[in-house]
Amino acid sequence: MAFTLDTVVPWGRSMEEYVTMFELSENDLDSRILGCADGPASFNAEMKDLGRRVISIDPVYAFSAEQIREQIDRTYPTILQELRTNSGDYVWDRFSSPEHLGQLRMESMNRFLADFPRGHEDGRYVPGELPDLPFGNEAFDLALCSHFLFLYSEQLSAEFHFRAIAEMLRVAKEVRIFPLVALGGGPSPYLEALCGYLYECDRTAEVRTVDYEFQRGAHQMLSIW
Repeated sequence: MAFTLDTVVPWGRSMEEYVTMFELSENDLDSRILGCADGPASFNAEMKDLGRRVISIDPVYAFSAEQIREQIDRTYPTILQELRTNSGDYVWDRFSSPEHLGQLRMESMNRFLADFPRGHEDGRYVPGELPDLPFGNEAFDLALCSHFLFLYSEQLSAEFHFRAIAEMLRVAKEVRIFPLVALGGGPSPYLEALCGYLYECDRTAEVRTVDYEFQRGAHQMLSIW
Protein backbone atom coordinates (compact mmCIF):
# COMPACT_ATOMS: atom_id res chain seq x y z
CA MET A 1 0.00 0.00 0.00
CA ALA A 2 1.54 3.31 -1.09
CA PHE A 3 2.19 5.60 1.86
CA THR A 4 2.22 9.38 1.88
CA LEU A 5 1.62 11.83 4.70
CA ASP A 6 -1.59 12.95 2.99
CA THR A 7 -3.06 9.46 3.51
CA VAL A 8 -2.47 9.58 7.28
CA VAL A 9 -5.23 10.44 9.73
CA PRO A 10 -3.24 11.05 12.96
CA TRP A 11 -5.13 10.09 16.10
CA GLY A 12 -2.90 9.41 19.11
CA ARG A 13 -3.79 7.30 22.13
CA SER A 14 -2.45 7.52 25.66
CA MET A 15 -0.49 5.11 27.80
CA GLU A 16 -3.57 4.51 29.97
CA GLU A 17 -5.45 3.33 26.88
CA TYR A 18 -2.59 1.04 25.84
CA VAL A 19 -2.45 -0.49 29.33
CA THR A 20 -6.20 -1.20 29.24
CA MET A 21 -6.51 -2.31 25.60
CA PHE A 22 -3.60 -4.74 25.89
CA GLU A 23 -3.98 -5.75 29.56
CA LEU A 24 -0.41 -4.68 30.27
CA SER A 25 0.87 -5.76 33.68
CA GLU A 26 3.79 -4.15 35.51
CA ASN A 27 5.96 -7.02 34.30
CA ASP A 28 4.81 -6.35 30.74
CA LEU A 29 5.69 -2.67 31.07
CA ASP A 30 9.18 -3.58 32.28
CA SER A 31 9.75 -5.86 29.28
CA ARG A 32 11.16 -5.11 25.83
CA ILE A 33 8.15 -3.67 23.96
CA LEU A 34 7.67 -2.92 20.28
CA GLY A 35 4.73 -0.79 19.20
CA CYS A 36 3.73 -1.43 15.57
CA ALA A 37 1.85 1.33 13.72
CA ASP A 38 1.91 3.51 16.84
CA GLY A 39 1.52 6.78 14.94
CA PRO A 40 1.34 9.88 17.18
CA ALA A 41 0.46 7.98 20.37
CA SER A 42 1.94 9.24 23.66
CA PHE A 43 2.60 5.71 24.97
CA ASN A 44 6.30 5.86 24.06
CA ALA A 45 6.79 9.32 25.59
CA GLU A 46 4.94 8.43 28.79
CA MET A 47 6.93 5.22 29.18
CA LYS A 48 10.17 7.18 28.71
CA ASP A 49 9.13 9.59 31.47
CA LEU A 50 8.70 6.55 33.77
CA GLY A 51 12.22 5.34 32.99
CA ARG A 52 11.04 2.60 30.64
CA ARG A 53 11.87 2.13 26.98
CA VAL A 54 9.54 1.33 24.08
CA ILE A 55 10.47 1.13 20.41
CA SER A 56 7.71 2.41 18.12
CA ILE A 57 7.66 1.83 14.37
CA ASP A 58 5.47 3.65 11.87
CA PRO A 59 5.99 5.09 8.37
CA VAL A 60 4.89 8.51 9.64
CA TYR A 61 8.16 8.77 11.58
CA ALA A 62 9.95 9.48 8.30
CA PHE A 63 8.44 12.99 8.50
CA SER A 64 9.33 15.86 10.79
CA ALA A 65 7.37 16.89 13.87
CA GLU A 66 6.31 20.03 12.00
CA GLN A 67 4.95 18.03 9.06
CA ILE A 68 3.06 15.66 11.36
CA ARG A 69 1.64 18.64 13.27
CA GLU A 70 0.39 20.19 10.01
CA GLN A 71 -1.36 16.95 9.10
CA ILE A 72 -2.95 16.75 12.55
CA ASP A 73 -4.25 20.30 12.17
CA ARG A 74 -5.65 19.53 8.71
CA THR A 75 -7.48 16.35 9.68
CA TYR A 76 -8.57 17.03 13.27
CA PRO A 77 -11.77 19.01 12.44
CA THR A 78 -12.88 16.33 9.96
CA ILE A 79 -12.39 13.54 12.49
CA LEU A 80 -14.39 15.41 15.12
CA GLN A 81 -17.24 16.00 12.70
CA GLU A 82 -17.30 12.32 11.71
CA LEU A 83 -17.48 11.37 15.41
CA ARG A 84 -20.43 13.70 15.90
CA THR A 85 -22.21 12.36 12.82
CA ASN A 86 -21.65 8.70 13.76
CA SER A 87 -21.83 9.05 17.54
CA GLY A 88 -24.16 6.04 17.80
CA ASP A 89 -21.34 3.77 16.66
CA TYR A 90 -19.40 4.49 19.84
CA VAL A 91 -19.69 3.92 23.58
CA TRP A 92 -19.56 7.22 25.45
CA ASP A 93 -18.54 6.19 28.94
CA ARG A 94 -14.76 6.55 28.97
CA PHE A 95 -15.17 9.73 26.91
CA SER A 96 -18.18 11.96 27.57
CA SER A 97 -18.46 13.54 24.10
CA PRO A 98 -16.63 13.91 20.78
CA GLU A 99 -15.17 17.17 22.08
CA HIS A 100 -13.88 15.49 25.25
CA LEU A 101 -12.33 12.69 23.21
CA GLY A 102 -10.79 15.22 20.83
CA GLN A 103 -9.25 17.14 23.72
CA LEU A 104 -7.66 13.98 25.16
CA ARG A 105 -6.44 12.83 21.75
CA MET A 106 -4.84 16.22 21.13
CA GLU A 107 -3.13 16.09 24.53
CA SER A 108 -1.67 12.69 23.61
CA MET A 109 -0.52 13.90 20.20
CA ASN A 110 1.05 17.05 21.68
CA ARG A 111 2.97 14.89 24.13
CA PHE A 112 4.16 12.73 21.24
CA LEU A 113 5.20 15.76 19.18
CA ALA A 114 7.21 17.21 22.09
CA ASP A 115 9.04 13.90 22.52
CA PHE A 116 9.43 12.95 18.86
CA PRO A 117 12.62 14.84 17.84
CA ARG A 118 14.68 13.51 20.76
CA GLY A 119 13.03 10.10 20.61
CA HIS A 120 13.84 9.84 16.90
CA GLU A 121 17.49 10.59 17.63
CA ASP A 122 17.50 8.05 20.45
CA GLY A 123 16.09 5.32 18.19
CA ARG A 124 12.76 5.05 19.99
CA TYR A 125 10.79 6.13 16.89
CA VAL A 126 11.75 4.08 13.84
CA PRO A 127 10.44 4.82 10.33
CA GLY A 128 9.11 1.57 8.86
CA GLU A 129 6.01 -0.52 8.40
CA LEU A 130 4.57 -3.99 8.48
CA PRO A 131 5.01 -6.58 7.10
CA ASP A 132 8.79 -5.97 7.10
CA LEU A 133 10.44 -5.03 10.39
CA PRO A 134 14.13 -4.04 10.67
CA PHE A 135 14.79 -6.00 13.86
CA GLY A 136 16.43 -9.31 14.75
CA ASN A 137 14.69 -12.49 15.80
CA GLU A 138 13.12 -12.21 19.28
CA ALA A 139 14.53 -8.71 19.76
CA PHE A 140 11.43 -7.96 21.88
CA ASP A 141 9.40 -9.70 24.52
CA LEU A 142 6.12 -8.15 23.40
CA ALA A 143 4.85 -6.61 20.14
CA LEU A 144 1.68 -4.51 20.27
CA CYS A 145 -0.49 -3.44 17.33
CA SER A 146 -3.31 -0.99 18.00
CA HIS A 147 -6.08 -0.05 15.56
CA PHE A 148 -4.43 -1.29 12.38
CA LEU A 149 -4.58 -5.05 11.74
CA PHE A 150 -8.14 -6.44 11.53
CA LEU A 151 -9.56 -2.92 11.77
CA TYR A 152 -8.58 -2.26 8.13
CA SER A 153 -9.65 -5.67 6.84
CA GLU A 154 -11.29 -4.11 3.80
CA GLN A 155 -8.17 -2.18 2.85
CA LEU A 156 -5.53 -4.80 3.76
CA SER A 157 -5.65 -8.33 2.35
CA ALA A 158 -5.61 -11.62 4.23
CA GLU A 159 -2.09 -12.22 2.90
CA PHE A 160 -0.97 -8.90 4.37
CA HIS A 161 -2.40 -9.84 7.77
CA PHE A 162 -0.74 -13.26 7.73
CA ARG A 163 2.64 -11.79 6.73
CA ALA A 164 2.42 -8.95 9.24
CA ILE A 165 1.60 -11.24 12.15
CA ALA A 166 4.27 -13.76 11.15
CA GLU A 167 6.79 -10.93 11.11
CA MET A 168 5.75 -9.67 14.54
CA LEU A 169 6.07 -13.22 15.86
CA ARG A 170 9.57 -13.37 14.40
CA VAL A 171 10.76 -10.32 16.33
CA ALA A 172 8.78 -10.80 19.56
CA LYS A 173 7.96 -13.66 21.90
CA GLU A 174 4.34 -12.54 22.21
CA VAL A 175 2.05 -10.45 19.99
CA ARG A 176 -1.09 -8.60 21.10
CA ILE A 177 -3.54 -7.00 18.65
CA PHE A 178 -6.51 -4.74 19.41
CA PRO A 179 -9.31 -4.49 18.27
CA LEU A 180 -10.56 -7.54 16.35
CA VAL A 181 -13.39 -5.84 14.45
CA ALA A 182 -13.33 -4.08 11.10
CA LEU A 183 -14.09 -0.39 10.62
CA GLY A 184 -17.75 -1.08 9.90
CA GLY A 185 -18.16 -2.73 13.30
CA GLY A 186 -18.46 -6.39 12.26
CA PRO A 187 -15.87 -9.07 13.01
CA SER A 188 -12.84 -9.22 10.76
CA PRO A 189 -13.22 -11.95 8.12
CA TYR A 190 -9.59 -12.96 8.70
CA LEU A 191 -9.64 -13.77 12.39
CA GLU A 192 -10.92 -17.37 12.26
CA ALA A 193 -8.63 -18.41 9.40
CA LEU A 194 -5.66 -16.77 11.08
CA CYS A 195 -6.25 -18.59 14.36
CA GLY A 196 -6.42 -21.87 12.44
CA TYR A 197 -3.16 -21.06 10.69
CA LEU A 198 -1.47 -20.22 13.99
CA TYR A 199 -2.63 -23.54 15.47
CA GLU A 200 -1.04 -25.39 12.55
CA CYS A 201 2.19 -23.48 13.24
CA ASP A 202 2.18 -24.61 16.89
CA ARG A 203 1.35 -21.15 18.14
CA THR A 204 -1.19 -20.44 20.84
CA ALA A 205 -3.78 -17.76 20.05
CA GLU A 206 -6.17 -16.51 22.71
CA VAL A 207 -8.99 -14.01 22.28
CA ARG A 208 -9.44 -12.01 25.48
CA THR A 209 -12.22 -9.62 26.44
CA VAL A 210 -10.67 -6.45 27.85
CA ASP A 211 -12.02 -3.53 29.88
CA TYR A 212 -11.97 -1.14 26.93
CA GLU A 213 -14.71 -0.46 24.42
CA PHE A 214 -15.09 2.73 22.41
CA GLN A 215 -16.07 1.47 18.96
CA ARG A 216 -19.14 -0.67 19.68
CA GLY A 217 -18.26 -4.35 19.81
CA ALA A 218 -14.52 -3.62 19.89
CA HIS A 219 -13.66 -5.03 23.29
CA GLN A 220 -11.48 -8.01 22.49
CA MET A 221 -7.74 -8.47 22.06
CA LEU A 222 -5.82 -11.29 20.38
CA SER A 223 -2.77 -12.60 22.22
CA ILE A 224 -0.39 -14.92 20.33
CA TRP A 225 2.67 -16.72 21.70
